[in-house]
Amino acid sequence: MIDYTFTYADLEYFLLIFVRITCFVYIAPSFSMSNTPRNVRIGLSFFISLLMYHAAPRPEIVYDTLIGYSVIVMKEAVTGLLIGFGANLCTAIVAFAGQIADMEMGLSMVSLFDPATKQQTTITGVYYNYMVLLLLTISGMHRYLLKALSETFILIPVNGAVINSESLLQSLIEFMSNYIVIGFRICLPIFAVMLILNAVLGILAKVSPQLNMFAVGIQMKVLVGLCVLFVTTAMLPDAASFIYDQMKHMVVSFVKVMSST
Repeated sequence: MIDYTFTYADLEYFLLIFVRITCFVYIAPSFSMSNTPRNVRIGLSFFISLLMYHAAPRPEIVYDTLIGYSVIVMKEAVTGLLIGFGANLCTAIVAFAGQIADMEMGLSMVSLFDPATKQQTTITGVYYNYMVLLLLTISGMHRYLLKALSETFILIPVNGAVINSESLLQSLIEFMSNYIVIGFRICLPIFAVMLILNAVLGILAKVSPQLNMFAVGIQMKVLVGLCVLFVTTAMLPDAASFIYDQMKHMVVSFVKVMSST
């Protein structure tokens, strides 16, 4: 027969693992989307925690009071949130690129609710977000995140997180520089075409002052921008590759920030 008995110490250790994984699933990209059922997220967290309970090395956890155990729970929650936040930061790059593209195309006032980021974003931002998220899922982003989460129990054992604030600030500053560079790379074709179109419209306004270039320019920007947007769809796999590499870098950086080794 299978022995289902366990001690209070086993239950407390399992709950610590469950807290870290649940916080990670709550904020990690693809898992944290609002259209993902809560029961699915809770069940996924529970079964991953059950696997990690038997597979991960078990360190010695020392605490005397309920407050001491609560502090350990908070440390595990912060660890899971930071690891998931490091991966989720990279999904904001496509929203930034979409905002720039829509600003150039004249669609910046049109906004939609994005279930991935749970924020109001532009039409192009939603399009980029779903396409890039689809490409990342096809390339195995979810498997990488789950594998990275499982390896954190070796690098950052339970109750072993030590946050280095200076390293964390340096990682965030480095991300901001890459955030702007990758965002402009994604929307560069639209930005360049709109720049040329503005130059052409400026020349036509000088050549033919009787034409209302403002009314003509609005329609041409939307039409040309949508054409460029669909023509450059073939470039999205390269953009997804940039974001995937940045996501890996951020997860590793945040793990190093909390690792004591």
